[in-house]
Parts: sequence; C-alpha cells; structure tokens
Amino acid sequence: MSEPGYGPADRIPPNKIRVMTVDDHEIFRGGIAFALDAYDDLDLVGGAYSGEEALRLCEEFKPDVILMDMRMPGLDGPSATRAIRQQYPQVQVLALTSFYDEQLVQQAMAAGAVGYLLKGVPVVELAEAIRAARSGRSTIDDQALQALVRAARSGPRLGDDLTDREGEVLALLVEGLSNPEIADRLMISLPTAKAHVHSITSKLGVSNRTEAAIVAIKHNLVPI
Repeated sequence: MSEPGYGPADRIPPNKIRVMTVDDHEIFRGGIAFALDAYDDLDLVGGAYSGEEALRLCEEFKPDVILMDMRMPGLDGPSATRAIRQQYPQVQVLALTSFYDEQLVQQAMAAGAVGYLLKGVPVVELAEAIRAARSGRSTIDDQALQALVRAARSGPRLGDDLTDREGEVLALLVEGLSNPEIADRLMISLPTAKAHVHSITSKLGVSNRTEAAIVAIKHNLVPI
C-alpha cells in the first residue's frame, strides 16, 4: 500500500529530486514526509512498508533516491537494495536505519547502497545526503564508517574462501569420515574428494585433515 498523498512520477517537476522511503514503521515514514516538505528541491513521491513493495513501487514512482531501512520483515534492506539496483540501476539507495553493526554496514554497501546514515541524523544533513546520492556521491555516518574500517583491518574471516562443496567436505572431515567415505557420501570420485581435502587444508593453513577438523570446530566453520 502506498502512502496517501503521493502521486505518479510524471506529476513531479523534472528539476526536483524524487525520493521514496522504505520502512515498516508508518510513523517514521510520516516524519520523513513532514521533514522533507521544507525543501523545495525534494519531493517525497512514495512510501513503502516492505522491500517487496518497494520493488513494485519503483516502476510506478520512478524515484531518484530511496531511503531504505535495513531491518524489515520479509525482504530486508540489503536484499531489497540489491534487487532494486539490479532492476533499476539509475535509482540510488541511501541506507537510513537505526543499526550500524559491521556486518549490516558491509551488507548494505556490498548490495549497492550509495551511503549509510542513522535515523537520528539532522534533517539538514539528510537533505544534503539525498542531494549527494542523486549525483552518485556517498555519505556515510561516522559510526558506520568506523565499522567499515574495522572490518577492512580485520580482513576476511577464516574459511570465507571455502566453496560450498568444500564446506560440505569439511563438515564430513569433522565427522571423522575418510576420503573414500566422503566420496561415497557426496557421490563424487575419490580423486575429487582428495582434491577438496587438499584445497581445504591449504586454505585453512593446516598440514592435515585432523588439524582442519580442529580448526573448523574452533572457529565454528561447520555446524556441530
């Protein structure tokens, strides 16, 4: 359901920035509508209560910038951002949320968000961020930026480079299966099973299958 008072994109003057909100809290969407009403160059053309509805309304309202909450029921913010950027690459998505944990910030930016702001941002800064987003320029909250820096410094998590099949083989190593048993369980050839085990030990930086199993358990790389 779209918000009352919004109209199709062809009713908005071409010199204005068309903005759409995506948030499952109606009161917050109403607050954004009130706040942006003070700016002549910004028009809130639509509001969606879910990621799914945002996808549907993009075609109708043709927003320039979307203010996207990150945690919503159903299609969450990062997933909705990725889908919108794939289907409507001309639309810029600005994350506007209450959360800034490292994983969520990384997911949002990896999905194609042009910026990341917390909901407590002053309205004047939000307006500037929307204008920047329209031009493809990024605006990131200091706390979110620090989360990205920490993540970059820490590097990839051990085991992130394992393929899905290698993850399955590693889980069987933890169970104590031999190479022939792994081959039988996964219905692959014995040389293929051996190759997967070799790749796993190399990626985990260990010298044998027993050490690989120990590392997997220690770092929660497989379900126990």
